[in-house]
Amino acid sequence: MDPWEGSSLTRNPFAWIREAFTSTEQDVVKLSGVDTAVYFVFLSTVLGIFALSALLLLPTLLPLSATDNSLKTSRNVTDTTSNGTFSQLDNLSMANITRRSSRLWAFLGAVYWVSLVTYFMLWKAYKHVAALRAEALMSSEEVLPEQYAILVRDIPSPPNGETQKEFVDSYFREIYPETFYRSLVVTENSKINKIWENLEGYKKKLARAEAVFAATSNRPMNKTGLLGLVGERVDSIDYYTKLINESVAKLEAEQRTVLAEKQQTAAVVFFTDRVTAALAAQSLHCQMVDKWTVTEAPEPRQLIWENLKIKFFSRIVRQYLIYFLVAITILFYMIPIAFVSAITTLGNLQKALPFIKPIVEIAFIRTILQSYLPQIALIVFLAMLPKFLMFLSKSEGIPSQSHAIRAASGKYFYFSVLNVFIGVTLAGSLFDNLKALETKPNSIVTVLATSLPKNATFFLTYVALKFFVGYGLELSRIIPLIIFHLKKKYLCKTEAEVKEAWYPGDLSYATRVPSDMLILTITFCYSVIAPLILVFGVIYFGLGWLILRNQALKVYVPSYESYGRMWPHIHTRILAALFLFQLVMFGYLGAKLFVWATLLVPLIFISLIFGYVCRQKFYKGFEHTALEVACRGLKQRPDLEEVFRAYIPHSLSTHKGDDHQFKGAMSRYQDYAAISAA
Repeated sequence: MDPWEGSSLTRNPFAWIREAFTSTEQDVVKLSGVDTAVYFVFLSTVLGIFALSALLLLPTLLPLSATDNSLKTSRNVTDTTSNGTFSQLDNLSMANITRRSSRLWAFLGAVYWVSLVTYFMLWKAYKHVAALRAEALMSSEEVLPEQYAILVRDIPSPPNGETQKEFVDSYFREIYPETFYRSLVVTENSKINKIWENLEGYKKKLARAEAVFAATSNRPMNKTGLLGLVGERVDSIDYYTKLINESVAKLEAEQRTVLAEKQQTAAVVFFTDRVTAALAAQSLHCQMVDKWTVTEAPEPRQLIWENLKIKFFSRIVRQYLIYFLVAITILFYMIPIAFVSAITTLGNLQKALPFIKPIVEIAFIRTILQSYLPQIALIVFLAMLPKFLMFLSKSEGIPSQSHAIRAASGKYFYFSVLNVFIGVTLAGSLFDNLKALETKPNSIVTVLATSLPKNATFFLTYVALKFFVGYGLELSRIIPLIIFHLKKKYLCKTEAEVKEAWYPGDLSYATRVPSDMLILTITFCYSVIAPLILVFGVIYFGLGWLILRNQALKVYVPSYESYGRMWPHIHTRILAALFLFQLVMFGYLGAKLFVWATLLVPLIFISLIFGYVCRQKFYKGFEHTALEVACRGLKQRPDLEEVFRAYIPHSLSTHKGDDHQFKGAMSRYQDYAAISAA
């Protein structure tokens, strides 16, 4: 939409709050898709967990901590939470509870309360998301191409005298004689994609040159060499018109070659009804698992075409190799993170940069830097990681964009927990406890648990920084706004370029969900040790629900739809955070010499059993489309030819019929399509 389309120029600046609150889940599904609605189920579920936990923990644990005097009477200050500037928080934390105190029973009970609330909210959310997914897939309003197709990989070599397409058609026509429609064999498109991208680039440059000519009445000129800086000076309109016509001829020739000679060992197979497609996607088609591998087809826009030809065992090897690389990355990324944590302390910065001393001696600036400098450095450092993890995920041979995002999200989550949470927690005390770890390697849980209270202030300010600065920038979108106006003023010449510059993108689940999960893990692990963090957690997820609901309804444009397939992964990671919380509390209560800490052992096993039961009950409905869902009839009869054409790559599809320069390519491709269908 244009900036002011659908709204008045004068608008109450707080109207968005009312509109976000009054919007329904169906509004979100209609405007932003099921995946976005599922993301809000995640936010509301976590908000409910922390709000219900806070209702009991804050009035119970805070008075117990505040009225004890362990920190005053003990000479051992290793329990302090004041590795920051707010040392008064010590008196409101579990660190102020005397060892072996009977008050520790309340903290033990609090762990059970948080766990039971989490089980209840997660079970309720899983049922709701499963129903939401089924309702969307049963929709009779819209024909979804992916519901009539399956993705087939690891196709064997065809018999002599048959093409790959003929082999695929005969194989599936024999198994599904009445419902098989046709197939689209995947081709090697790297060369033709480059030609097509060049063609699209020339069309944009021609449109830009024509816009400049219309505005100035002067025909634009450009140089033909590197970046337009060197070479012969030519008329831009004539030059790009010539390049377009040459590219069209190349495209037509390469289309013939690709369709005839570059067929790969993968295909998209289409059926005449949704039930057969759903049934085929769940069936074993060959006795050998490395041949005729069949899965549900992703959306056409999601397919990662270059990955479809990768063989079965090659995918397995790639997967384990990527896991190894991620483990190495996590291990060695700890070194720069620990380095960043060390050098960004105010004292170390003053030693390294003596000229900043007069500035940091100002009381206000010193307080701000002491509170937030390490956290800002950590956030900036983490921003460098997501693209690398996405590259690794795609290298596994994953067939769809949404699957790659889920894989990258998982890697980013475990990286965040192991490097940021555990790494920062242990950084200050690991070297102090190396001798203890050498003699007792299994004491790592105790070391982690006793290190947590010392970093409570760091993580409190980290969470506060995330919702104050992070959501402030999210709501205002000041950085994208500045970039847009710079592009519009200096780079954009056509209406299409302005719209492209204005395009907001999607919600970026690959980084957003793991970031939320890190806050979730921090809040879980400190919820009993320093219950005040629950207030920060409620604010973070409450503001997130409100602000991102507005952004989902008014700003972001979804780039894919997987109908909530991210949820099982979200559920598993919430349970992983809960499991870590229970382990940490077991270790910390043990460090407090509370003999009844062993009562937490059954709770840890209950979490594992709960996760297993949820997976067995719900996961299959997310892995595959249930037949009772697929059998619901559509109000309109699907146009199967349109379903088929939805999966044709852009470089092989026709150009617009009203563009007279490209009619040749369009008519030729229609001939190719007719031949391939025969």
